Amino acid sequence: MGFSDWVHLRQCLTCGHIACCDSSPRRHATQHFLTTHHPVMQSIEPGEFWRWCYLDETIG
Repeated sequence: MGFSDWVHLRQCLTCGHIACCDSSPRRHATQHFLTTHHPVMQSIEPGEFWRWCYLDETIG
């Protein structure tokens, strides 16, 4: 994977930050949580309608 190989994009429900998923090289969504403690991300991929909570480690 190269620098620009984002696999899937997620959006923080606290601040709106857009980040790549953990299947991407730099795992920006997880890094955003570790830095900000904003717990819930949602998929912004077409046809995906779910959210992930880092605190509970649950999908909803």
